[in-house]
Amino acid sequence: MADTAPRTRPATRPRPPGAELTTDLIVVGGGPAGCAAVRTAAGVGLRTILIEADALCGTLHRIPVLDNVLGGWTGGPELAASIAAEVTGTPLCRLELGSRVTEVHADDDRVTVTVAPAGATAAPAAAAPGTHRESDEVPDPPRESDGVADPPRESGEAPDTPRAAPAPRTFSAPYAVLATGVVLLGPGDVPWITWITGPAGPPPLPLRQTDATVRTILVLGGDRPVGTFLRAHPDARTRLLVAYPPPDAYKTDEVRGDPRVTLLPVEHVRLIRNGPGGVTAELTCRDGERRTVTADAVRTSIGSAPRPPGGALVRAADGYCPPGDQHPRVLVAGDLRAARYQRIMTAMGSGGEAALRAYYASLTP
Repeated sequence: MADTAPRTRPATRPRPPGAELTTDLIVVGGGPAGCAAVRTAAGVGLRTILIEADALCGTLHRIPVLDNVLGGWTGGPELAASIAAEVTGTPLCRLELGSRVTEVHADDDRVTVTVAPAGATAAPAAAAPGTHRESDEVPDPPRESDGVADPPRESGEAPDTPRAAPAPRTFSAPYAVLATGVVLLGPGDVPWITWITGPAGPPPLPLRQTDATVRTILVLGGDRPVGTFLRAHPDARTRLLVAYPPPDAYKTDEVRGDPRVTLLPVEHVRLIRNGPGGVTAELTCRDGERRTVTADAVRTSIGSAPRPPGGALVRAADGYCPPGDQHPRVLVAGDLRAARYQRIMTAMGSGGEAALRAYYASLTP
């Protein structure tokens, strides 16, 4: 049943004494949505600060094949490099790479964000019930240096003397675009998968090129990386046994007709064996029947969960942040908006629209 309980916006806090406007628009998140916001803002003369904890468009590097992006782009890494070059060359944009926003607060006349020092580990935002952050099996994209060298040590200070952590910084602007995106879910984040083969569980599907040489792969979940894998390896003879829960049914439509795919609707999957000799799993089917399947390897394609910073963001029951529920000065864009609109093109469009909303609102007395 849909969540119909009224949502209330977090109370605003008084801004710190002496805090002045830093820029015209703060953009949190350096994916396609955040980068589109920066470029659109520059086109109408708005100064921006883009804050990103890792590299620009890092997630695109995990998408080997594209077939739904205008401009002739066929690979995620190439598109990511092009976007990063454009944003880096935008004169009105100040980049804060390697910085992580920990809190967002909205006042009547501005938004203030708190930024953790480069290299600091921020406490993760509370996830929606039943969701957690990404499994350790999935490496984050390489973090870009922020170009700031460590300050020189005082005379006579021992090299191993601990230093106090730098104080968090704050930035403020009349509006902020929040486009922090999502993180992958691991098998321990969902109730329909159990396994007895170690604490980490099987890795995600699209990260290993050798998957294209495996004869049969049991895939847990029917998320879009299944289609990405098939498009990336059109000539591979790999057979995919895709076990997916009821909420994933609509996601399987794009691969339903591929002869390499066998769809297995399930209520529960229990991994019994996972090693060099192959994989054995017990499936509980929708009708309650149990069946055993074997494969050469197992991968996951479970889905994702939103990762908003703390503070002035209103979250729905599923953890996403509907744009219409937010403070008027907080503009949500990209995958953070909802689970069903996670495409590169829609992310770019929403980021550009958010920047224009801030621009036109700034023209209103």
